[in-house]
Amino acid sequence: MVWLVYRLSNSAFLLGLVGFCSQLPILFFAPVAGVFMDRWNLHRVIVITQFLSMLQASVLAALSVSGVIATWQVIGLSLFIGLINAFDMPARQSFLIQLVEGRESLTNAIGLNSSMFNAARLVGPAVAGFLIAAVGEWFCFLLNAVSYVAVLGALLRISVPPRTANPKSQPVLSGLWEGLRYAAGFSPIRAILVLLSVLSLAAMPLSVLMPIFANKLFLGGPGTLGVMTASVGMGALGGALFLASSKTVVGLGRKIAIANAVFGLGLIAFSLSRLLWVSLIILVITGFAVMLATSASNTVLQTVVDDDKRGRVMSLYATALLGMAPLGSLLAGSLASHFGEVLTVQLAGAASVFSALWFASKLPAIRRIVRPIYQRIGVLPEVTSGVAASACMMPDEEDNHDPDRCTNTRT
Repeated sequence: MVWLVYRLSNSAFLLGLVGFCSQLPILFFAPVAGVFMDRWNLHRVIVITQFLSMLQASVLAALSVSGVIATWQVIGLSLFIGLINAFDMPARQSFLIQLVEGRESLTNAIGLNSSMFNAARLVGPAVAGFLIAAVGEWFCFLLNAVSYVAVLGALLRISVPPRTANPKSQPVLSGLWEGLRYAAGFSPIRAILVLLSVLSLAAMPLSVLMPIFANKLFLGGPGTLGVMTASVGMGALGGALFLASSKTVVGLGRKIAIANAVFGLGLIAFSLSRLLWVSLIILVITGFAVMLATSASNTVLQTVVDDDKRGRVMSLYATALLGMAPLGSLLAGSLASHFGEVLTVQLAGAASVFSALWFASKLPAIRRIVRPIYQRIGVLPEVTSGVAASACMMPDEEDNHDPDRCTNTRT
């Protein structure tokens, strides 16, 4: 889609606008959708959202085949898929734990889920780049639409025990406010969501402006863009497999901080590189870092959140990860139009590094809060009651969410 828009308009601003429109609905609707995810049948929701995604891809393919595709149509379809994803992403993130029998396996499950996604992300853009050059964008859109047949077939074969209905029948806005207050009052969740928001803003300049780097700086075409995007996917796949191989949640906070810092430094290095092969290596590293940061954050959130608020917290995760992206897309396009793509990517990298340093300063307090929770739900080795008691008794000014956290199972 971004290559099509760039070919039609040759405009950095419109590249940012398309990214803005595709993710703007997540910013506004995902938090509200999270309230319903705590009430609805998640399996049914995912089947519906994937069917609507197939419909969007089919319309995009039809318009491309007919030759009447225009930028405004891509923008409209971007808004439509963004609205679908506002419900789909929190539903899928919340549904994952229903497929995992024990939380001690959650780290592996999230890592494997991410590795499957990024295996496709690795192969898809590389193939698409060559197909665009050989056939055209329409063929890629058509393949995307057809692929949903397999997606829907797999979903319909999934069988999970029915989830116990949430007995609360509070109004939607009250439920939304309860979820926001819960996330804001619990410092580990709050810190991770803030960090993910900055990461999302910082990542968008690279995603939005990559066609310009491929075309202007490396004098390439869609094939070059495909290889660059696949390099990010290769790194992301490595990051997902690295997390999937982890046997414990110990050290995830440190990995999140380091991965964000590496990602920021990678952005700065990419903006300074003028050799394609060097840039591809840097993109592999940045892809590894961003996937490790987001998947590890997902694991921490999934293991500490209360079950009856999981949908709302994961909708805030989606908002932080994708909902901030439209602002980042629009900001990236605007800054690149005025100051150039190189300086824009450098500023994004600096923001990611500073946010990583901020999160690292919060880690000691976060560990004191999270460790007793992990011990109670059985994802850490058993410790003596004296150590556990001292950990619970340790005061922490930041955790005003649950003053009696030694008696609250948070499960």
